[in-house]
Amino acid sequence: MNAVRGRRARNARRARNARRLTLGLVAAAVLAGCAAATVPDSSGAAREPAATGTAKPDPKDAPRGRTPEGTLLVADFGADTVTFVDPGRNGSGTGGQPLASVRVGTAPYGLVVGEDGRAWVATAEGVAVVDTARRTRLALIPYETESGPATTGEYRGGGMGIALAPDGRHVYVGVNVPGGDGTVEVIDTATREVTGTAPVGRRPFDVDVSPDGDEVYATDHDSFDVTAVDAGTLKTRRMEVAPYGTEGGLGSWLKPHYAAVRPEDGRLLLPFEGERLAVLDPRTGKVEIERMTANTHQHGAALTPDGTLLAVGTGPIGTDDEDASLTVRSPDGEERVVPLQGPHEDVTVSSDGRWAYVTGGFTRDGYWNGITVVDLEGDADPVRFQAGSRPLGIAVL
Repeated sequence: MNAVRGRRARNARRARNARRLTLGLVAAAVLAGCAAATVPDSSGAAREPAATGTAKPDPKDAPRGRTPEGTLLVADFGADTVTFVDPGRNGSGTGGQPLASVRVGTAPYGLVVGEDGRAWVATAEGVAVVDTARRTRLALIPYETESGPATTGEYRGGGMGIALAPDGRHVYVGVNVPGGDGTVEVIDTATREVTGTAPVGRRPFDVDVSPDGDEVYATDHDSFDVTAVDAGTLKTRRMEVAPYGTEGGLGSWLKPHYAAVRPEDGRLLLPFEGERLAVLDPRTGKVEIERMTANTHQHGAALTPDGTLLAVGTGPIGTDDEDASLTVRSPDGEERVVPLQGPHEDVTVSSDGRWAYVTGGFTRDGYWNGITVVDLEGDADPVRFQAGSRPLGIAVL
């Protein structure tokens, strides 16, 4: 039995090393300016984007007057809009449909909504401010950081992760600078001006704020770390989060993507590969590892009101990986893995904690233009419906 386990462990290591080598070559091509329309999979074969349709909002279905509570808002990474989405009967996705879209700026990525109903959307051009009640753009705040021309695609410069201070006075946006370290920019929500900039690591996929609002956390995808930013002084410290090590560099898949901040102790939860949950204590920089069970490449993460962790599995990156899924992990570590049809990117939860809404955008090829609704309290099959254009960030209004 020990010999069999040893062979399996060696085979798993060989598979991961092969993935790192292949993806290292992909990253080198991207950095050399040779981004291709298709991306090799772990065997070196080209992987074509999935066929996708687009459900356009029908003006006659748009709500009259103010946007109803419970409407979903998604960032259309494949367009320059955000889309308002009716999640259907009782939030279950049955009958779900897009209602209206608002132009915000090139390739919107993350978004966050305040208690006042204003949405802050990270685009390649700047942070758009949207009045979600009236479905209009109020402003576009340009970045102080020079991040190159406003383009589209996974490696584009500009805003990525975005978060709002608990008191609503500041917005924090992670700005990607292609080929270099990024920044977190601070926006005063009253004046709609950038009031400060802090250096962070490469490609800040996600931005979060501590429960007390004293610190801001940028999850730096391409530098295997999390940067903590003091909200008052903008002083920073970098903390490595690399449960698989940093071998493979820019070409490695085994890097942090999204985090969720646990309210009771302020620790950051970062899922990796459906195998390991990195629990980071930002006060000490110490990382503890807990076992996960989905065995799939993971991106988006969110917490439900009762502390359940939701982790989006985008699908396999190697021959030994499982398909796309949503992990529903209770606070005691028990997991339920819900299969999904194809890659997804981010996730949020209904206000009552019953439904998870998972966006089909995905930052790489294979995305689809829609949302999957997962029943968190029952055993009903997930419901899919078309909405948005390569939707990434999502919030419940």
